[in-house]
Amino acid sequence: MTSCTPRAAWLNLLRRLHFYIGLFVGPFIFIAALTGTLYVATPQLENALYQDALYGVEKGERQPLAEQIAIAEQVTGGHLRLHAVRPGLSGNDTTRVMFADPRLGESENRAIFIDPMTLQVKGDMTVYGTSGILPLRQWIDYVHRSLLLGDVGRIYSELAASWMWVAALGGIALWFFTRPKRRLNNPVQHHRRWHVSLGWILLAGMLLFSATGLTWSQWAGGNVDRLRAAFGWVTPQLNTQLHGMATIGDPHAEHHAHHDGMEMPDMQLDWVQFDEVLQSAQQAGISATKLEIRPPRSADKAWTVSEIDRRWPTQVDAVAIDGSSMAVIDRTRFADFPLMAKLTRWGVDFHMGVLFGLPNQLLLIAFGCALCVTIVLGYRLWWIRRPARASTNPAGTLLYCWLHLSVVGRTITASLALLLGLALPVLGGSLLVFILMDIIRWRRHRQEAQITVG
Repeated sequence: MTSCTPRAAWLNLLRRLHFYIGLFVGPFIFIAALTGTLYVATPQLENALYQDALYGVEKGERQPLAEQIAIAEQVTGGHLRLHAVRPGLSGNDTTRVMFADPRLGESENRAIFIDPMTLQVKGDMTVYGTSGILPLRQWIDYVHRSLLLGDVGRIYSELAASWMWVAALGGIALWFFTRPKRRLNNPVQHHRRWHVSLGWILLAGMLLFSATGLTWSQWAGGNVDRLRAAFGWVTPQLNTQLHGMATIGDPHAEHHAHHDGMEMPDMQLDWVQFDEVLQSAQQAGISATKLEIRPPRSADKAWTVSEIDRRWPTQVDAVAIDGSSMAVIDRTRFADFPLMAKLTRWGVDFHMGVLFGLPNQLLLIAFGCALCVTIVLGYRLWWIRRPARASTNPAGTLLYCWLHLSVVGRTITASLALLLGLALPVLGGSLLVFILMDIIRWRRHRQEAQITVG
């Protein structure tokens, strides 16, 4: 085994790892960036496509929620459980009466859109999660999250989120240690300058989207939740037990929540209570125009009224109300959330393009497009300077580069890889795949060398 300086050994390892991430994970990061860009670019298009359902008449007297719910019940035939109601309180917004339909997927509800002025049925369609997105953006979201492959497909998005921050930091480190001392004008350096410049510009965003993406991922997300719980960074949630303790909330519930409590028998609800609960909540300080009212699932549970306006300034306060006395028995205020819970909420909302409205959308569209260009430039850079017969050169393998580190270096990198693999299982599993590919390449090289000698 030939020797090399410690600096060269580290650079070879970084270069090879960056190459593997770009070659095998880059396409998935590209797809995630492209579909994420489409998602944040389409709220206005979705509003235009479904404007008949979203908006009613502008003038008139708002009818009681009880009458609006009764109309929606007639549409569904009365055989579906009422999940929640989102009153149309602003302008000509329609009211969404949402029913839990067992034929739908997780976090999906059937929504009947009612004009609060005329009681006219304006629409009947599936809505998704706390964000309340409609079929167009549901489809884009499912592509972004799982390539329409269900839970198996979620591996792709977790793979992208797990490696994107490594690619970003590794690329910056490579540039720092290998940047030329003087400006060179050739195709390689031209593409490299653009690739590096975009990498620097996008660095903060890549780190942010890796972190927020991992928080609601399928496997790493559970580890993130346990970490947040251990440090007291959890999001407070209402205590809906009429006699009990508060539970812990999940800011990503719209991404992976099931129709909770489906095994419990349905309660007989008095629609008039929706108006009474709304009035009690508003008197208690719930002031947002975007609200969600959820009835209790059993007699020992309270009603909940939650603000769902994720735009800045964030309005996500909530109250739990005893349906028999209309008294507020518990409340959560965003102002009282722990700092990390606030940062998590803001990070997720920024990721989804809703925190700062249109400027947030435009920034994320620019970020997504620039990230796609950065990835394409990386492939172009590799293609220009690809070596001949690289596939048969053992010096180009990850294992070969790692073995040339010092004992301390090998110990540090192996320990770090083990810890990251445990915390981010998809990253750890894909790293093992990289190593397995290296072993196969190395053995193939040895076999070809033996044949040549023979």
